[in-house]
Amino acid sequence: MSRAPMILSPQTKGVLAGIGACTIWGLSPIFYKQLAHVPAIEVLAHRTLWSLVFFGGVLAVQGRLGQVRNALNTRTKLATLAFASLMIATNWFLFIWAVGAGRTTESSLGYYILPLVAVVIGRVVFGEALSRLQWGAVALATGAVVLLTVGLQAPPWIALTLAFSFGLYALIKKRLDVGPVVSVTGEVLLLLPIALIVLLHSEHSGGSAFHAGAWTMGVLLVSGPVTALPLILFSYAARRVRMTSLGLVQYLNPTLQFSCAVFVFSEPFTGWHMIAFGLIWIALALYAASMFAQDRAARRASVAAAVSRTGVM
Repeated sequence: MSRAPMILSPQTKGVLAGIGACTIWGLSPIFYKQLAHVPAIEVLAHRTLWSLVFFGGVLAVQGRLGQVRNALNTRTKLATLAFASLMIATNWFLFIWAVGAGRTTESSLGYYILPLVAVVIGRVVFGEALSRLQWGAVALATGAVVLLTVGLQAPPWIALTLAFSFGLYALIKKRLDVGPVVSVTGEVLLLLPIALIVLLHSEHSGGSAFHAGAWTMGVLLVSGPVTALPLILFSYAARRVRMTSLGLVQYLNPTLQFSCAVFVFSEPFTGWHMIAFGLIWIALALYAASMFAQDRAARRASVAAAVSRTGVM
């Protein structure tokens, strides 16, 4: 007898898509390590160019290129996307530079503390109330940063900049009424003139990656799909998975980055790092617990509201 094909539920498909996105992001240090010999600003320019080509192709196939124009058709929308472009360019550039400079451990720390930075931004900007567990998580993360600053005699500026730049980027995206693919296409389109200036300058100075060999050029070309694919997967997951589950899946990204740094790149991991990361992991456990508690409370409230509407006891 032939076995019936297994049909996955939308929730399962969403979780798998989220895992796929975070796996690509988490292993991307190995990809960008292949470009350590290319200046980070030039890698960023190529990433911008080929991302635009890829995203533009996707939207063209879907017949949605006109939506990019609509996303830029007012001064407010243009200014919003311009600031988003600045934040994502800062994040991309610093990540590329950190990997090439052998500081992937710090970049992974940035993405570990990102959820807690998002909580703080939500509190400051939207006045969102924080539970005791969330306050405890924020306090532990703050303590970890202070300990690293004292122990290494320098603030972990890479981690903090990565976390806050992406946190602000997420804040801007929350205010946009366009889809992620359309908005990112608009963002890289706004960055394109700067990217072209960088590439033309590199070509004029004789140090362009266009002449660095087929392997380097091939990796740069693939940076477009490597940027686009996880974003598409993640947006697919976000529409099908509860935020609690999606938030936990996102921890896979910094965990894989951390593994690349310590086990693949053999970056130094001092006692101060061990203490700080330990505090961050405890903070994330508290944060996850608070997410589960909020999710349960929201579901109970939803059930109670449904019962109240139907009059069922």
